[in-house]
Amino acid sequence: MLQKDFTITNKTGLHARPASVFIKAANTFKCDIHLKKENQEIDAKSIISLLTLGAGQGTKITITTSGEDEEAAMDELMRVLASFDD
Repeated sequence: MLQKDFTITNKTGLHARPASVFIKAANTFKCDIHLKKENQEIDAKSIISLLTLGAGQGTKITITTSGEDEEAAMDELMRVLASFDD
């Protein structure tokens, strides 16, 4: 299991287009992927869950990957999140 923190820096946060790009990337991996914001943890492969997380600009999230391709998943998801930077 891997775990990393990330602070959302883009102006729109993880809403609409960024959320769909993140979900598309997450669903290419076999491992379990979760996002945590404060006390709320969601399945990071679910667009509905991600949108209800309300991760706006400045929000600190924790990404957890667990399974056979956890390292590749973590690397790709961190790259995807960083690509949303304005």
